[in-house]
Amino acid sequence: MPRYLLAIDQGTTSSRAIVFDDTGSIVALAQQEFHQFFPKDGWVEHDAREIWESTLAVCRSALEKAGIEGREVEGIGITNQRETTILWDRATGEPIHHAIVWQDRRTASVCTKLKSDGHEDEVVDRTGLLIDPYFSATKIAWILDHVDGARSRAERGELAFGTVDSWLLWHLTGGRRHCTDATNASRTALFNLHTQDWDEHLLNLFRVPRALLPEVLDCAADYGRAEARWLGAEIPVAGIAGDQQAALVGQACFERGMAKSTYGTGCFLMVNTGDQAVRSENRLLTTMAYRLNGKPTYAVEGSIFVAGAAMQWLRDGLGLIRNAGESLALAEQVGVNNPVYLVPAFTGLGAPHWDPHARGAIMGLTRDTGIAEIVTAGLQSVCYQTKDLVRAIQNDGARLGTLRVDGGMAVNDWVMQFLADILNVTVDRPRITETTALGAAYLAGLQTGVWSGLDDIARLWQCERQFQPDMRPAVRETLYDGWLDAVERVCHRT
Repeated sequence: MPRYLLAIDQGTTSSRAIVFDDTGSIVALAQQEFHQFFPKDGWVEHDAREIWESTLAVCRSALEKAGIEGREVEGIGITNQRETTILWDRATGEPIHHAIVWQDRRTASVCTKLKSDGHEDEVVDRTGLLIDPYFSATKIAWILDHVDGARSRAERGELAFGTVDSWLLWHLTGGRRHCTDATNASRTALFNLHTQDWDEHLLNLFRVPRALLPEVLDCAADYGRAEARWLGAEIPVAGIAGDQQAALVGQACFERGMAKSTYGTGCFLMVNTGDQAVRSENRLLTTMAYRLNGKPTYAVEGSIFVAGAAMQWLRDGLGLIRNAGESLALAEQVGVNNPVYLVPAFTGLGAPHWDPHARGAIMGLTRDTGIAEIVTAGLQSVCYQTKDLVRAIQNDGARLGTLRVDGGMAVNDWVMQFLADILNVTVDRPRITETTALGAAYLAGLQTGVWSGLDDIARLWQCERQFQPDMRPAVRETLYDGWLDAVERVCHRT
């Protein structure tokens, strides 16, 4: 009889649930989009209650589509949009403010002040992260400072902080478990990579009361049980990892030097560095890859804030396409030699620029420019931004021969071929591109005994298609030089 695992993949624009079997194959999938709130320039918020409600709805739908009941599920794995910050009342479970999303830049001035005061080196040394609005610490402090009475309530232990994984776990377990995993903890700027615990010095620096914080567990661990009222049976919650780390697990990048790049709302390239927390000299992030049986594995990561979100903007904001699938035909019509560049710095630029004040632009427009060129530029921007990350990784001394890709945009053959061409590396697309959810399922399966170890998981990985670089170096250099010029024009200069 097959054994089933339920993966919750709570993302930036939608909540999804996928039922996997013990071969790592998808049995059923359900997805539901939810609202995005943009109250001010650079601000991005979610309704935490809608996150929970949509997650519960897709879990129920996925089980129904799979034709199975909750009692047949071995375990639940959770993967989530990282850094997004929620504070809630421990007594009622109600959030005290909208969730502040990882893309949000409202604390840019606070971060600038902390950097000018000389604190960035100590933050990098302890956390592997730069001081940036991206991470949770300054978001927590902002809520405590802007919601009446919140700081005093937090200090009295009446409030709880969590990234989305903790928020979902709290509700699934009826408020019995307030936990997170080491990967999500490592994205708060409050977690010390070396001691593997919350850091008192950083809590004081960012003015975050320790009473707010969840317990930190391994990625595969006993997180309690989802109450029977939600899915018809008590089900162990057995695995948690932030979305990019879950994708690394789903891509079976378990050896040092293996790399994956995930193309969702944003784009995130991660390289496994083994048991060494390698400090980047080129403004990439050192982070947890995963922690199993108490043993940490580290990674270097480059984060791009806008990838698939650029195509969503072209669809919903400008109305240039009706769905993302139309972009393939337009790109084939234009070809790679597109003189138009779209820099999607809608909420600033991530790695390796880390410019929260940069804003988006479309450049190279002429009278002949049409919808096809602008849409193609949106697709190409994802590949150019990945090139920025790869170049930074190479400057740190790493060499990428192969890149495993996943996420929604990975199914676009044109984009993946252009990616291989502009990077000049082999791009491998797996049979299962839902690797973020798959990684969460793998972690839950490790904890519940569906798989005995990482070797079992590695054997399940299969390549669906390989893209080899086939672009003349002169063309590659000319196209990328045009991109670098466009980025330089949008960067904020003081």
